[in-house]
Amino acid sequence: MTRRSKVLSAVLIFVVAVVAALAVTLSHNTACTAAPQPPAGATLMKAIAYRCYGSPDVARLESLPKPTAEQGRILVKVRAASVNPLDWHYLRGEPYIMRMSVGTGAPKDIRLGVDFAGVVEAVGKGVTRYKPGDEIFGGADGSFGEYVTVREAGSAALKPANMTFEQAAAVPIAAITALQALRDEGKLHAGQKVLINGASGGVGTFAIQLARHFGAEVTAVCSERNAALVRSLGADQVIDYNRQDVTRGLQHYDLIIDTVGTHTINEFRRVLTPQGTLVIAGAASAGHWIGGLSGALQAMIVSPFVSQKVGFFLAKLNHDDLDYLGKLMADGKLVPVIDRRYTLAETAEALRYVEAGHSRGKVVIAID
Repeated sequence: MTRRSKVLSAVLIFVVAVVAALAVTLSHNTACTAAPQPPAGATLMKAIAYRCYGSPDVARLESLPKPTAEQGRILVKVRAASVNPLDWHYLRGEPYIMRMSVGTGAPKDIRLGVDFAGVVEAVGKGVTRYKPGDEIFGGADGSFGEYVTVREAGSAALKPANMTFEQAAAVPIAAITALQALRDEGKLHAGQKVLINGASGGVGTFAIQLARHFGAEVTAVCSERNAALVRSLGADQVIDYNRQDVTRGLQHYDLIIDTVGTHTINEFRRVLTPQGTLVIAGAASAGHWIGGLSGALQAMIVSPFVSQKVGFFLAKLNHDDLDYLGKLMADGKLVPVIDRRYTLAETAEALRYVEAGHSRGKVVIAID
């Protein structure tokens, strides 16, 4: 064996060893630990915590220190929260690749939840946009609990007076995903034909209403049991995926929003106009390692070689979009669909139900 071959073999062995070690590290689940005693004299609140990765059974109601309103932040008494697929991805630590940032073996941040609606209890130094007593909604880490804090300039907005806390809590991640998928990624405008795959889910129910608001013609893909629901939200056409494969139809669409990943990119391209856009805003699990990110990888491979625009994106919570959605709700142009309601103590059941993939619209958690 030549010196060059020996060097290449050594490098290959080293790379394989590093990858194997990383794989073992990322896939390892540390055993759950008991909740420690809270700091002496701390003011406590009830919140859902997970001290290891696993099924919804590891999400437990605990007494945790209540946060405070630090400079530039607001303290919110949470009245309601809602569940998103993002929450059970964090719960399980999957896809494993995400553990490089959220914690190997066990989560760095033990609190769950993002979407919330509640009442401002206190404001930190320098805060001028909000005051105690304001009713707001938005996104904050740890929303499955009695209190959260959020930056004044962060992802929060005033709650419309005509919306309940539960309705407002159903909005943030799902509605902003729908809005940004249609407006920013899809560049949707009046008169275009849009297909929404997974139309009866959280993102889908908002996407139907927003697409109609933008003046588009909407075709919704869902099961027959949800057909009446999506029609009531404004869908012009409804396709039952159990009876018809939409990617084999004759109709072509200017924009396709895929929230569930039940078809490949090439299958969707068959019913996309030559200059149309496919936006992947969600995907079915593709294993423990990369999960729904497989759609992003496919898009990166396919998009340079086709005339159609193909892309995967993750929504970005922000004040301006929440404020825009709040105004639509205030005007009665956007109405959240709520499937089931749970109490804070029943959060594990709510996570289990959403993870099963059959919820209609949103699942909310009432926090007294």
